[in-house]
Amino acid sequence: MTATMVRQGKVRDIYDLGDTLLLTASDRISAFDYVLPNEIPDKGRVLTQISRFWFDRLETPHHLLSTEPTVDQLPAGGDPAWFAGRSMVVKKCEVAPVECVVRGYLVGSGWKEYQKTQSVCGVKLPAGLQNGSQLEEPIFTPATKVESGHDENIPFETMAEILGADHAAHLRDQSMEIYLQGAEYARQKGIIIADTKFEWGRYNDAWILIDEVLTPDSSRFWPADQYEAGKNQPSFDKQIVRDYLETTSWDKNSAPPELPAEIISKTRGKYIEAFELLTGESFPWK
Repeated sequence: MTATMVRQGKVRDIYDLGDTLLLTASDRISAFDYVLPNEIPDKGRVLTQISRFWFDRLETPHHLLSTEPTVDQLPAGGDPAWFAGRSMVVKKCEVAPVECVVRGYLVGSGWKEYQKTQSVCGVKLPAGLQNGSQLEEPIFTPATKVESGHDENIPFETMAEILGADHAAHLRDQSMEIYLQGAEYARQKGIIIADTKFEWGRYNDAWILIDEVLTPDSSRFWPADQYEAGKNQPSFDKQIVRDYLETTSWDKNSAPPELPAEIISKTRGKYIEAFELLTGESFPWK
């Protein structure tokens, strides 16, 4: 069946294949809730190949069927060379309306909330923590999905009301276990996974892991050898882009500016470095 586009997100394009879906990760990049005018070459391939690596490694039921769609699974007129490496044929699922966020370090919106309440999503934390502090144990902080803007953090009790207590507890426990497995492995490779978000789908009455998993777009990746609590950490993602945009006069309420070639090149290099460190493989599209 020829692929028919059913949704275009900030990064991913989703095509209907009848019984399955085709997910493609573009090279688009967003920052401050805007898709930027420039792309980061091969970024989509990095995200797809890191997800492929984790799906193969984790002993968790998931949606991935193939990372090599056949020509007749591509949209009409689609260039097979462009789709290569950035595409996943996946099972069709009923997507859970809650994102499962696991935090091993206090950063981002969690750090902002902690400064006001000494808690994150209703989880009370010890006094005296700093920006970037490692938590004694990872915490589960779900969020509701929104079409635009930032997802909204919710207490676990609200997730239980949405999904039912048993389903919510199952997804919480599974998410925590996968984070712990992934973070332990990544640390051995020189990467701290500070936090991450998982998405789950219902397939044949069972929950399976869907979308991307433990990538630099769904997680915060920090170089372990540069970690120091109490400051903003260097990272393996689009932080370079965010930092550059903060130096411009852009008001974050209008069309974003073009990115300089140097920023594009540095960002691409960070994504590829993350892939190679994690997988031990050479990135095939250098």
